[in-house]
Amino acid sequence: MQERQKGLGLILVALMLGMLLAALDQTIVSTALPTIVSDLGGLEQLSWVVTGYLLASTVSTPLWGKLGDQYGRKSLFIAAIVVFLIGSALCGLSQSMGQLIAFRSLQGLGGGGLMVLAQAIVGDVVPPRERGKYQGFFGAVFAVSSIVGPLLGGFFVDNLSWHWVFYINLPIAAVALIVIVAVLPGRSTRTHHTIDYAGMALLGSATSCLVLLATWGGTVYPWSDPMIWGLGLAALAMLVGWWFVARAADEPVMPLRLFALRSFTMSSLVGFVVGFGMLGALTYLPLFIQVVYGVSATLSGVHLLPMMAGMLTMSIVSGQVVSRTGRYRFFPILGTAVATLGMFLLSRLTEHSSTLTMSIDLLVLGAGLGMVMQVLVIVVQNAVGYEDLGVATSGAIFFRSIGGSFGVAVLGAVFTGRLNDDLRAVVATVRLPAGFDPARVQEDPTVIRKLPPALGAEFLHVYADAISRVFAVAAPIMFVAFVLSWFIPEQPLRKTVKAVDLGEGLGATSAERSSLAEVERGLVRLADSDLRKDYYARLGALAGLDNVPPAGVWIIARLGGEGWVGAQELADRGRVTRAEGRPYAEQLIEAGLLTRSTDGESLRLTAYGEHMAETLLAHARQGLKELIDDWGPHPELQHLLDRLCPELLGAEVDRPS
Repeated sequence: MQERQKGLGLILVALMLGMLLAALDQTIVSTALPTIVSDLGGLEQLSWVVTGYLLASTVSTPLWGKLGDQYGRKSLFIAAIVVFLIGSALCGLSQSMGQLIAFRSLQGLGGGGLMVLAQAIVGDVVPPRERGKYQGFFGAVFAVSSIVGPLLGGFFVDNLSWHWVFYINLPIAAVALIVIVAVLPGRSTRTHHTIDYAGMALLGSATSCLVLLATWGGTVYPWSDPMIWGLGLAALAMLVGWWFVARAADEPVMPLRLFALRSFTMSSLVGFVVGFGMLGALTYLPLFIQVVYGVSATLSGVHLLPMMAGMLTMSIVSGQVVSRTGRYRFFPILGTAVATLGMFLLSRLTEHSSTLTMSIDLLVLGAGLGMVMQVLVIVVQNAVGYEDLGVATSGAIFFRSIGGSFGVAVLGAVFTGRLNDDLRAVVATVRLPAGFDPARVQEDPTVIRKLPPALGAEFLHVYADAISRVFAVAAPIMFVAFVLSWFIPEQPLRKTVKAVDLGEGLGATSAERSSLAEVERGLVRLADSDLRKDYYARLGALAGLDNVPPAGVWIIARLGGEGWVGAQELADRGRVTRAEGRPYAEQLIEAGLLTRSTDGESLRLTAYGEHMAETLLAHARQGLKELIDDWGPHPELQHLLDRLCPELLGAEVDRPS
């Protein structure tokens, strides 16, 4: 048993390392971007360093998930690690912004697989009775990455070089790869899928065209340019093509019937805007902090902590309140209002604003975003039927991720356009030193600190004005989300939906879980919480075992249908010593429920004991059934109860009491 636990522990560490890498790479580059721009140039392309990764990881996620179901997750997870490793190495070796963007997209392709397959493999290797506690660890990975990402990015830039933002992935991913190859068992069962390759390609391509249009329109090309019109027409044609493909596909990547549900449509739109604001802020704030305030990359990450702390705190608080009250509509409305206020406050930042002022503004924005992100997933899960639960959950997170891609692109275009206008105004009105090329200020913002104070102040104002314009544009867009959130209807909350997942509130990409896996996740979380209370006392009372203590009820449940079980093994399962467990066993023997082998080393239930174990199982199954009754009758759910109940009933708890 200890060997099994050790092997399981190694697998889980490797899976969490893989997920940590994928989650970190959504945020770690933010504080390194100013230095990357100084080294490689291409400020106007800065947004694509983030957008390329997000688009590739988001669009590829459904494909990784379905291929893993169909061909086995171990080989696919290994492939995802290898792709991520190659992408990371090439990112670190990049010599131009174009190379970096291309390799970031490759890295994102592997990152999407790491995220979805790590979560799926947990269901393969962790018994249901242990899964509840481990699910919390994986949610914590997203929390850690959201806080640590900007700090790590700044630390590497200040103490090594920006290349190490990507090189750090290599040893970590290599460890995960070695452990997975050596320890993770292959899975013999396969789930056949009719994979919607055409739908994925059309939806991904249409999204890419729209992001390019938003990035280039009015900056690289005039809005009337044939390139912009061509991108718009191509996106429209591919969306129409996707609509036809989705109507005919057996398993469409995004079923059209979901958009007939007001809860799904409104939540997706609000989530799109929330992702827009969150990633847009994270991408351009470090540039403002490092250039205007003149702080190091590491300190710029520290300056972002109020925003991340606000997001994390309110994500946890909103999830807990929704779980306990069953009411959720209040949070998107309040959250988008607070986030709009945060955007407005940030739009008033100048080069003279204090650090305290900026920290308060960021805390307000983070608190607003935290109140919305997780709750939107709950809204969607609660609104759809069982058959669409998995794809609707993935869809909600998909739209938030795509919103982030658009946010970085659109706000990047706003930033670049305003910066260019202000630079031209400075050049036209201020006498520049002989031989000084004002374009250098855009290519390498650090040169501002080397200019005469009066001239340097002019260019600092240029950067401060450009970043304030970003938030001045983002604030009314966030206000649109506030208006849309009023149209989200409130419905009675399903019981399994109350078991919220912290990871879904902190920037996770689409989990691409099946509907059955979604219900199982919630059911295991609820059961795990119940098992750590007075579950066995209540269950014993229902079965008529009033005189049997909870520890004795646990022994009966654990031994049901098992035959002879070693006394030491049973003690290990209960996490007690044999001396501590012996009084409970003796009481069951006296009651005729249990018998001991002649050598005293093994135990088994009597016929009466087996009958009571079946009675306990029936009551436990009925209790679980009540938790999923609000999904309606489905054969899959009945099979789920038959599979989960025996394992959960004999759960390995800290100590029955």
